[in-house]
Amino acid sequence: MHCLKILRVTNAAAVETLKDTTKIVFKKVCYNGLLPCCRRNVKIQPAQYFNTSSTDQHRSTTTSDMDHVLSKLSSGKGLFSEVEDILFYTITEGQKQVPVSHFISALKRTGLNVSDPRLKDCMDKLQRSVSESFHDVMMDRELFHKCVGGSIVLLIQAFRKKFIIPEFDSFVSKIDQIYNTVQKNHNGHQSTFLTWPSSVLISGVCPCVQWTDRGGYNLPVYSGRTEVGTTSLWTDRGGYNLPVDGQRWVQPPCGRTEVGTTSLWTDRGGYNLPVDGQRHSVGDTKQPFCLQSCVKPLEYAVAIHEAGTEKVHRYVGMEPSGLKFNMLYLDEEDKPHNPMVNAGAIVISSLIKPGSNKAEKFDYMMDFIKKMAGREYVGFSNTTFQSEKETGDRNFAIGYYLKEKKCFPTGAEMIDALDFYFQLCSIEVTCESGSVMAATLAHGGICPITGERVLCAEAVRNTLSLMHSCGMYDFSGEMAFHVGLPAKSGVSGAVLLVVPNVMGVMCWSPPLDRVGNSVRGIHFCQELVSSFNFHNYDNLRHLVKKQDPRRQDGDDRNKSVVSLMFAAYSGDVSAVRRFALSLMDMELKDYDSRTALHVAAGEGHVDVVRFLTDACKVNPFLKDRWGNIPLDDAMQFGHSAVVKVLQDYQAACQEQERLPMADTIPLKLETVEGMV
Repeated sequence: MHCLKILRVTNAAAVETLKDTTKIVFKKVCYNGLLPCCRRNVKIQPAQYFNTSSTDQHRSTTTSDMDHVLSKLSSGKGLFSEVEDILFYTITEGQKQVPVSHFISALKRTGLNVSDPRLKDCMDKLQRSVSESFHDVMMDRELFHKCVGGSIVLLIQAFRKKFIIPEFDSFVSKIDQIYNTVQKNHNGHQSTFLTWPSSVLISGVCPCVQWTDRGGYNLPVYSGRTEVGTTSLWTDRGGYNLPVDGQRWVQPPCGRTEVGTTSLWTDRGGYNLPVDGQRHSVGDTKQPFCLQSCVKPLEYAVAIHEAGTEKVHRYVGMEPSGLKFNMLYLDEEDKPHNPMVNAGAIVISSLIKPGSNKAEKFDYMMDFIKKMAGREYVGFSNTTFQSEKETGDRNFAIGYYLKEKKCFPTGAEMIDALDFYFQLCSIEVTCESGSVMAATLAHGGICPITGERVLCAEAVRNTLSLMHSCGMYDFSGEMAFHVGLPAKSGVSGAVLLVVPNVMGVMCWSPPLDRVGNSVRGIHFCQELVSSFNFHNYDNLRHLVKKQDPRRQDGDDRNKSVVSLMFAAYSGDVSAVRRFALSLMDMELKDYDSRTALHVAAGEGHVDVVRFLTDACKVNPFLKDRWGNIPLDDAMQFGHSAVVKVLQDYQAACQEQERLPMADTIPLKLETVEGMV
């Protein structure tokens, strides 16, 4: 099609939507009489435009027919104008105009966010229209056409519920429930690995002062006196007052809801992002924090993307160590066990952009991470970097041990590798930008909100495999057992969770457990897998107590009706038998109140009729909207064999009604036997 050649799309889903849209418009043009070869006596209702599985049969068109269509469309409002009208009335629920806030709310209910880069052109035009008006702006067809033209494919996907999480509202509601449950968990302690205090505001009297670092964590106690006052309050680098225990509490629902995989929680913030760009957040999701060890899978992915698996694993292994992440210990080949321990991450840092100076390597890595984050917030904490250098004796010891064992590639400087590693650990993100990075991994290396391929498939596969087996320090085995998803934690309280092909999650809650993982982050992951069938080894067929947010429940009955009717129409008794064995209701009705028995009788399929009557025991007296029973259809179309079967069956049913209840019990067994 001509439009497929000129329109650039970013993923396969957009291509399919574009194809569907072309079919929709083409169908509309045909039925409006632009093509003489198509039927004109059928009126298509708006809902049918979005039904890509329509059963109407159209004649094939010639090349000249298509040229005729394109010429007609080019003289009108454009290829997508008809679809835009239908989309407008879908959003406005039939109204000719609605407040702009109604349009924004409808977007958010699909999971889309007004700050989504894919909607930038639409939102900019809408903002200009609002700013140029002296009155309240109402969204009408003209303004809608003006704003959504460049985003029509995305909006069609959203409002057809073709995103990975179709029922986003109910999914978000469950996420909020999990957040509220996990927020009550007050276990954990402050990090002992972060020791650099930030700016502190002191007021009050306290003989023993607790400092907090920039993230609000408790740090070693500083003995001394403050000035006269009544309270001791501290502030983190963002200017927030903190109690002396270093914790800062916020109301749960202080984030935003937008398109992405999903935004998750923490006491300080949480965000999740589906691979289609749906987004939801709960908590303090805009507060920056350092990635710390959460950067390890990212730098490993970049190294694999740049150098390949064979070269990278020449210097680092891929096995869980079973030891603490900062131990001075190598495997039997004198290599770090995996890239998720400090020794492995230090070696990996020497493999990125070899031969470049420190500034070039850091700029390269920052740009790469920003691409993964969809160009959302990614910063750098120089305070944390300087603290890491001054207090990183253990990491220096690991570095010299690696140098003594000749673990670095030729030409690499150990001190430079350590500096680069400290810099990477000091990179800042928010829960919002961190969730985009996780969703990029979940989406096979393609950023869900920009559509840009950032990482190759090989890098993503290797990274997720190691996150699954080695990503959670000493808790990795239990995490794989209980949660069954790739994840990486950091001593800043961050947990980066990936649900492959579904969504990415960033949780941040500073209190840690004994091995350095966020207590609430782990709790949230466990609750998430308990509610949804995201565990790698959940049996989707039998775990009925778990929800599958990817499933479009509203279409199940419709699909069942269509499948059953087509099987009866085509005389496919094998398919009808399969439906019966799957416990499908064999008396399902279509929009004309016709059952499969009506259809099979009208088409003269004796085998299907006999199976539905003898084996399934369907009711032969059900009437359609015109008052006809299956026997009437068989007689109308002259199918004498079917008429005989139905007459005998009706007589048997009438006789059965006169029998005592005890005599009807064996018929249930006969029904089951007849299906086999």
